[in-house]
Amino acid sequence: MNDVTIDPGEPLGGADPVGTATKDNDSAGVTRRTVLRLGAAGSLGLAVAAAQGPGSLFLSQRGLLSPSGAFAATSTALADLVYIEAFPTSPLILSPFTDVLPVPKALAPVPVSEFSSWSKPPGPGSGQQNSMQNERHQIWSSDIGCPDPLVYKIDLLVRQHAFTTSMVLPIDKNGRPTLSFDQQGHPVAAGTKRFLPLSTIYGFNGAFPGPMINAEYGRPVLVRFENHLDENPLGLDRQDFGAPDWSFLTHLHNGHTAPESDGNPHYSMTAGPKYHGYLPQTFCDNLYLNWPAGNDDREKQSFFWFHDHRMDHTGANVYKGMVGLYPIYDPKNGMDMGDERQGLRLPGVRTDHPDGSFDVDYDIPLAFYDCRLDDGVTMHKDMHDTLGEFPAAKNPSVHPEWWGKTFFKHFPSHGFVGDIFTVNGTAYPVLEVKRRKYRFRFLDCSVARIYEFKLMASTQGPRTAASLGYTDDELEGQYRIPDGQQCMQFTQIASDGGLLPFPVKRDSFELWPAKRREVIIDFTRYQDGTPTTKGDVIYLTDVMKMPNGRMWSNSSRFSPDPNYKVPVLKFVIGDSAPDDSQVPTAMRPLPPLPSNWKTMLDNRLIFEVQRGSAGGEIEWLINGSPFTPDVVATSLKNNAGKTPLAQQRKNSFNLWEIRNGGGGWVHPFHLHMEEHRTVMRGGKDVTAGGDKGHPDDVSREDLAALDPGESVIVYRGFRDFVGPYVAHCHNLAHEDHAMMFGWEITS
Repeated sequence: MNDVTIDPGEPLGGADPVGTATKDNDSAGVTRRTVLRLGAAGSLGLAVAAAQGPGSLFLSQRGLLSPSGAFAATSTALADLVYIEAFPTSPLILSPFTDVLPVPKALAPVPVSEFSSWSKPPGPGSGQQNSMQNERHQIWSSDIGCPDPLVYKIDLLVRQHAFTTSMVLPIDKNGRPTLSFDQQGHPVAAGTKRFLPLSTIYGFNGAFPGPMINAEYGRPVLVRFENHLDENPLGLDRQDFGAPDWSFLTHLHNGHTAPESDGNPHYSMTAGPKYHGYLPQTFCDNLYLNWPAGNDDREKQSFFWFHDHRMDHTGANVYKGMVGLYPIYDPKNGMDMGDERQGLRLPGVRTDHPDGSFDVDYDIPLAFYDCRLDDGVTMHKDMHDTLGEFPAAKNPSVHPEWWGKTFFKHFPSHGFVGDIFTVNGTAYPVLEVKRRKYRFRFLDCSVARIYEFKLMASTQGPRTAASLGYTDDELEGQYRIPDGQQCMQFTQIASDGGLLPFPVKRDSFELWPAKRREVIIDFTRYQDGTPTTKGDVIYLTDVMKMPNGRMWSNSSRFSPDPNYKVPVLKFVIGDSAPDDSQVPTAMRPLPPLPSNWKTMLDNRLIFEVQRGSAGGEIEWLINGSPFTPDVVATSLKNNAGKTPLAQQRKNSFNLWEIRNGGGGWVHPFHLHMEEHRTVMRGGKDVTAGGDKGHPDDVSREDLAALDPGESVIVYRGFRDFVGPYVAHCHNLAHEDHAMMFGWEITS
C-alpha cells in the first residue's frame, strides 16, 4: 500500500508561523467534522460528501443516492451504509504467559550541551514553544522559583510492534481452526500454526508503550515532541487507521499545565498550529512544571500518562501506539521519592543515574490495552472510508494481506473493544516477583474497555475459551481459569488524583479508560495468612465481561458471571528479597471542601452527555451539540435559571454537574487541567463515602465514571493558568465523534 501524499505544512526549522496545510480539509478527503457541519442533522452532509468521494459508485449501485446526491435512506439505513458492525476473531495465542512482562526504564534527558546547540532551542522567550514560532510558555519554571527544566526529546515514528512471540492458531468466531493468509494475501490452510506478522505502529520514539519519564515535583520537565510520521524508512503498510494527515497532539493526562502544553484541540485549533494537531516536520515543546495546583502539596499527584489527542483521531492514534508513561514522585521531606527507607516508605528501591534520570525497582507501571487482529475476511468499512480518508486502502474491502495485524473500526455503534488483552504492549505476559511487597501503577489505555481485577490462584491453570465451548463475544480474552479463586487482596494507595488519605484493602477494583489506580501487593503471604513459596503462581484476573463498548454485561457489582475469569498477567513467586517498605497508616490529606458547598448548587454548570439521533451513530453530543473547537460551551439551565458559559475566573472554584443522558451507555468523562472531588452522585451526598459502586468518589480524580443514567456533581478549581481547555468522554470512539466541549479560564 502506498503512502498518502500530503502537504506537510511548515517544516522543522521553517519560519512560516502557520504553514500551508488546508485548515478545514485533510488532503485525503473531506473531514468528518466538516461533513457534520454541513447540516443540523449531519446526514445530508455525509451523503453529499460520500456522493462526491470514492464511495459514490458503491452508494449509487445500491440505489441509495438521489439525483441530488443525498441519501434515499432512513437514518437506520444510513448507519448501516457508512459502517459495518463486524469484527474479526483474533488468532489464538498458543503459549500465553511465556513472554516476560516488559518493565520500562526511565528515559534519559538531553544534555544541556546538546539541546542548547539546537537550531531552535527551548526556552521562555517569544516564539520558543513550537516550530511555528508563534507561541511562548505562559509560565516558565523560574516564574515559580524552580530551576530550568530537564529537557527530553521524543520523536513520533512509524515502526513495528510484536504483541507476542508465541505461535498462534487462526480460529473463527466459533473457536474452530480456520484459514489464514500470508502477507501477499494468499490463503494458508486451516489448522496451520503460525507466527504473527509485526503490526505497524505510530509510537513515541517508535515504541509501544512509548518512553517512561520518571518525574519529580520541583523539577520541571520540557518535552520536545517532533513529528516524523511522514517518514517511513521501513516501507511499512500504514493500513487504514491513524490520523490520515499524520498529525499528532500530545496531552499529559492530567497534568496541571498551561493550554499551549496541554495538547487539546480547543487550543490547537485556535492557537499554535491552528489545526487539528501538529503536522509532520513540526515540533512542539510541552512544558510540564511538575507544580501542584495552587502550589498546594495536597494537590500533588503520582501517576500521569501522555497520549495523542488529535481531534477526530485520538482513538485511532492511541490504538496505533501513541502511549507514554509519566510517574511523578514527591521528594519533599522524602515523602514519596521512590526510596522505601524514608518518608511514607512505599515499596521502591531508587537508583539515580548521572544523566539526571532515575529508576525505581519494585515500583512497576502496568498499562492495559486490548486489541483485535485482522482475520483477512472481515470487511473494512466505516465513515472514514466513505469519506475517502484512506484512499490507498480502497475500502470497502477485505484485506487478507493484513492478516494478523491490528484491526480497528473508527466508529462502530457499540464502541471498539478487543479480544486480546495486553500489559505493557505484550499479550498475556509473566513476571517473576520476589517474596516482598511491590507497588504497581495501573493504567487503562484501552479505547473503551473497562476492567475489574482480582488476584487469583488456579490449580488447573488457564484453558482456552474455545475449548470450554465458548463462541463469539465469549472468546474475548482468549483464556479462562475455571477453577480460579481469589487468593490475595490489593492495598490501594492512590487513584487518579494521587495518594489517598489512607490505604484501603480491596478484593477487586474497576479500571475505566484513562483511569489510574496504584496498589501494593504483598507477595510473602496469601490473604488467609499462609506464606507463599517459591514457584507459586498468582494470576491477575479480569472478572468484568464487556462484550462491546456500550457497557459491561457482568461484573462484581452488576450480575456477576462466576465463569468469566480471564487471566491477564501471571505472577510467579521467586526468591525472598530485602524489604524495607511499609504500608503506611496515613498518606496525603485531601484539600478541604468549603463547608458551604451546598449553597453553590443552584449556580452550578450542567453538562449532559448523550447519543446523537441523526443517522444512527453519526455523532455524540454534549448539551445537544457536537464539539466545535472555537466555541466555549454553554451550560444547561441551572436552578438559578441561568445558562452560563463554561468560563471560569482564574483561581476560582465551582461546582460542575456531568449527566449521563442514558441509553444504556457508560461514559468515563475526563475534565482537563485540575482534579475534582465528587460531592454528589445520583442526587446523594457522597463526600463521606457511601456509594459502593464508586468507592473512589472520596478521593481526588480527573475522570468521572458515569453509569447509565447517572449524574455526578464535582467540585473543582481553575488555578494558575488562563486559556482554553476541553472536557470529553474517554471512550475514545465517543470523543472522536464530538462528545467533547471547550471551556476556558479567564483572567
